[in-house]
Formats: sequence, C-alpha cells, structure tokens
Amino acid sequence: MNFIDQLQAAQQRNSSMLCVGLDPEPARFPAGLQGDASRIYDFCAQIVDATADCAIAFKPQIAYFAAHRAEDQLEKLIAHIHANAPGVPVILDAKRGDIGSTAEQYAREAFERYDADAVTLSPFMGFDSVAPYLKYEGKGAFLLCRTSNPGGSDLQGQRLASVPGEPLLYEHVAALAQGPWNLNGQLGLVVGATYPHEIERVRALAPTVPLLIPGVGAQGGDAVATVRAGWRTGAPIAVNSSRAILYASSGDDFAAAARREALRTRDLLEAAKG
Repeated sequence: MNFIDQLQAAQQRNSSMLCVGLDPEPARFPAGLQGDASRIYDFCAQIVDATADCAIAFKPQIAYFAAHRAEDQLEKLIAHIHANAPGVPVILDAKRGDIGSTAEQYAREAFERYDADAVTLSPFMGFDSVAPYLKYEGKGAFLLCRTSNPGGSDLQGQRLASVPGEPLLYEHVAALAQGPWNLNGQLGLVVGATYPHEIERVRALAPTVPLLIPGVGAQGGDAVATVRAGWRTGAPIAVNSSRAILYASSGDDFAAAARREALRTRDLLEAAKG
C-alpha cells in the first residue's frame, strides 16, 4: 500500500483528518517526567496509544528529538507507532532541502533509518532536491508550499514574472506538485491553516494531492475554514495539531486529556465537511 492509500484508509477507518504532531518539550512534560529528556519516548508513546484510533497520521518533528540527542528514541517511537497503530502513517517533519548525494542520505535517513512513511521537504533547490526521495516506492514527500508562519510571505507570496501567467511562488509550487514533479503520485503539499484562502487556491491548482495542514490549535488556525478550503473527496488532508494535544494537561492524566482534545478536534474537523 502506498502512502496516499495509507492516508485514505486511515481517514476512513478512524473517521479522521487529524494529524497528531509529536513535538516533545521535556520542560513541559507532566510531573514525574518533567525536564527528563530520557523520557521523551515514554511521553510520546503514551500520547500515541491514547490517540491512535482518532488520527489520520502522526508527525514527529525531528528537531525536538535531535536537540536532546534523542534520535534513538525517535527510532523506537516510530517502530512503536507501526506496531501499535498499524495503518496510521508517520510523517517525519524534517523539512530537508539539498541536492545530489546529500539528498540521497537524507532520504535514507527518513525512510531507512527512521522507517517513516513520508517526509516534509523544502522545494527551494528544485526538483533534483526532491527526486532522491521519490525513488522509495510507496513513500511520500510533502513540499513546503504556503506555510503557516507570518514570514512565509517573504518568498512564497512573491510573483514570478518569468513563469507564464506570473503566478505567486506558492502557486507555482502547487502546480509543480500536481503536475510535472509528481512522477509516481508520491507528492503532497504543506499549507498553513492560518491562510484558508491560500489553501483554497492551492486546492484549485492541485486538486488531487494530499495536503498537510499545520496551524490548528496553538497557532490559532480556523479548523472549520481549513476543512472547507482544502477537503475534497479522494484528496486527503491531514490537519495537524501538536501542542494543544500534547500539553492538554500537566498532570498525571496527560494522556487521557490528550485523547479528549484529539477527539474534540477530530469531531470538529469532521463536522466541517458538511
């Protein structure tokens, strides 16, 4: 089963468009785990177990592990997800962007070392920075397109005078992902929930590719507007929430609280389909 099939199957099985982001900050862990980077796996595994039946995907952010020398815990966590949430794909949020042999090594890291099902990439260096990831049959790659941060407009919102129609940069990326770059149907796009009008524009340009949509929850994105702009039958969206779920409680009930918040967000997203 390829990555997009996995997403669609998880969406149907769990009635969910919710992607649970795994951005562990030991300083925010509950008492008993707080401040202990050696317990990153323990914390995240409990979140996974509490939310596995209401998620379309899990998205560990690699920097939150690497900063604490916890890459081995990340490997263990992804193996735990595959074993205990079978069929729920793992998107490694790495935002890699390099060319040639370096890109090949990053692809090997994502898909062989960590056994992720998909990875986030920066398309800034062109197709040859993306191609090495597409050699992994069945795996996926989400290209940064219209990101949720305010500074994204500095480049993504600029007009390309040398391209026919003079599209904005993010529009050009969307068209490439829908068309000539998407050789084997492995590409998706990252679009921020903080810009629902741009999500709608991306969806118009890329009607069939999956969208990874961060920015719901702590970043304040409108979940209802996000779904209405991006969801289409047969074109899955994974709406990410991280901190609002991970840190729903600072007490011993953190996993149960995470589940409640995940269910609330999942149901809100599903209701927005209308």
